[in-house]
Amino acid sequence: MPELPEVETVVRGLRKTVLDKTIAKVIIDAPQKSIVVSPSFKNKSFESIIKNKTIEKINRRGKNILVELSGDITLWVHLKMTGHFFYKNINIPKEKHDLVIFKFKKPDNSNTLIFNDYRRFGRLRLFCSDEIWEQKGLKELGPEPLEISSDDFVALCKSKKRMIKPALLDQKVLAGIGNIYADESLYASKIHPKRIMSSLSKKKLVELHGHIQRILSMAIDKMGSSVDTYTGVNGKTGKFQNYLKAYGKESVPCERCNRKITREKIGSRSAHYCPKCQKI
Repeated sequence: MPELPEVETVVRGLRKTVLDKTIAKVIIDAPQKSIVVSPSFKNKSFESIIKNKTIEKINRRGKNILVELSGDITLWVHLKMTGHFFYKNINIPKEKHDLVIFKFKKPDNSNTLIFNDYRRFGRLRLFCSDEIWEQKGLKELGPEPLEISSDDFVALCKSKKRMIKPALLDQKVLAGIGNIYADESLYASKIHPKRIMSSLSKKKLVELHGHIQRILSMAIDKMGSSVDTYTGVNGKTGKFQNYLKAYGKESVPCERCNRKITREKIGSRSAHYCPKCQKI
């Protein structure tokens, strides 16, 4: 699943391509569960609500994309496992997994924005802007990892008697971190993924906070990690996968001590770590 750096890259790509454009038409070829319309719109269709609306703002919250439209409407998108946005010339033939196609009014009627999702887990939801932050999946999100202060991060961790890897993946604790960046941050900090959060010293938590922010920022600069199907709006892959030191490196020697990286299931997710550098 795309994590904070990948979603931020998509948001920046959308800002460059479709911000301030007016939607002329929407073509939907998606399963019913993929498209959600708030009851506030009184049974109006997704297509009729979004037609003639202008894209005014595009932001990210955790792994969620929030597109603010004219008329106080917000399009809330979650890419899930394989969702993508692509900005393409209108003459490029439709592909099998192009589920939603946004066409624009002049002067940009020669390009389209396409939501493509071959596993069809992605969600596009329409809400009135004044109700968006009351929705489950948004209202309970934890702080942004790139915005939380060192002191607040320490206090947050000290309040959690949980293993640190599952806690970092919990979007109610921090919004946007997934398997890749949790593994990389813990490796950089030499923290075992099973360590109890509250048992870590303030010094070690400050160090972890710094590594989380450094690694996320670097990943954004490199346009994310393309370890599966992820690409940006322009169709280009990210480059941060070339800098990974733990995630996906099972049986590869640790670059610090030469011990082989271990992959272990912790909770319901896999963790990659060095058993020598990251002692329990």
